[in-house]
Amino acid sequence: MEKFMTENFLLSNKSARKLYHDFAENMPIIDYHCHISPKEIAQNKKYRDITEIWLGGDHYKWRAIRSNGIPEEVITGNGSPYDKFRAFAKTMPKLIGNPMYHWSHLELKRYFGYDGILNEDTCDKVWELCNSKLSQPSMSAREIITRSNVKLICTTDDPVDSLEYHEILAGDSSFSTKVLPAFRPDNLLNIEKTTFAGYIQTLSAVSGVAINTFDDLLCAVTKRLDHFDKFGCKSADHGLERIVFDTDYTADSLNETLKKALEGISPSPAEVEKYKTALLVFFAGEYTRRNWVMQFHYGVSRNNNTGMFEKIGPDTGFDAINASVSIKELSGLLNHFALSDCLPKTIIYSINPIENAAIGALIGCFQCDKTPGYIQQGSAWWFNDNNTGMREQMTSLANLGILGNFVGMLTDSRSFLSYTRHEYFRRILCDLVGTWVENGEYPADYKTLETIIKDISFNNTNRYFDFGIKL
Repeated sequence: MEKFMTENFLLSNKSARKLYHDFAENMPIIDYHCHISPKEIAQNKKYRDITEIWLGGDHYKWRAIRSNGIPEEVITGNGSPYDKFRAFAKTMPKLIGNPMYHWSHLELKRYFGYDGILNEDTCDKVWELCNSKLSQPSMSAREIITRSNVKLICTTDDPVDSLEYHEILAGDSSFSTKVLPAFRPDNLLNIEKTTFAGYIQTLSAVSGVAINTFDDLLCAVTKRLDHFDKFGCKSADHGLERIVFDTDYTADSLNETLKKALEGISPSPAEVEKYKTALLVFFAGEYTRRNWVMQFHYGVSRNNNTGMFEKIGPDTGFDAINASVSIKELSGLLNHFALSDCLPKTIIYSINPIENAAIGALIGCFQCDKTPGYIQQGSAWWFNDNNTGMREQMTSLANLGILGNFVGMLTDSRSFLSYTRHEYFRRILCDLVGTWVENGEYPADYKTLETIIKDISFNNTNRYFDFGIKL
């Protein structure tokens, strides 16, 4: 019987251990999509206690604690930091099979030197140990990033953001990790939302463009794209509930749809789809021209518990998997981009794992000689970034495409302690490939295997996004 979380955690055979310890373990990290705060990096934030850095904003943990019958007061409410931590400690032993059990213990081990397990009995010991460590200079936001061997981070930024903290970081030679903005224009696309008209007023103010027509909107957005470009942006991330594709629009119809939305009149579902398609076509052309990577995260059913949404807001653990499949629309959209010579490098993530094979097959239809793996299936995302989900996503991609060109893992996290998710991913990757070697499904050609493992861990991402990091 294996002990819990040894140096060979998740590495089930000799080949897997060699691949991980010799090739993957010490590779640096590029976190090309996350939700950490550039302000906290720029100000080198220190954290009051383990609850603030570990449980604050973490809807994964909130969802787990809530599922254990714990009152909301000690999840997102006014409960004390200690009571919130204790609620999570009480929940931890029941998380057998949940990646959070692994992530949390990896974080305790790597950042706090704790080799035990977290439960109600050890709660006070872990609370005191972590808070003592967090009081040290080595546990500020920047120090955590540096000790995690992170070379580059892409934050998630709205088009109206000033990017003032990116400007501070760009001018600070004392911090070697690159921090770049990533363009997240969901608020521009969501014309059906009641907040849209107010958002466009803000966009008009920050861009200096009066927005009355669709062309005005594109002019304002172009100025914001230029602003992001100035700070080294290489990526645009789109969070879509589903993929839309309807090109049956005209300039006049788009102007009319925008006019209605700005007046507080809800556009029809058909008008919404045409507007979103037109804006995505514009974005694709701009991203192609600027050599940015376009990322589509889709398939989420948002804010399912409307009562809780009204009480505590979005991104608090009430999102789920949407059963609808968008492959037909995705195919139409990519084909339209390709025919218009405006298909940018694109990474596609569906939150629904049943689409793995469909995405893996579709991306092969739009590859080109510009970049290996020009169109990518993204890493197992959100409800799928677990041991099973990662293995299934990589196995499907290997079966249908070229796993060796895969751009690998990202944290998609709001926590500075989440970089161990890259370790978790690399261990699973090495065990998957190592098992193929052990089974005689791939030769024990360690020169080639070294290239594959290092590429998926770091090099492919560096090349694909054109980050230009020198090792």
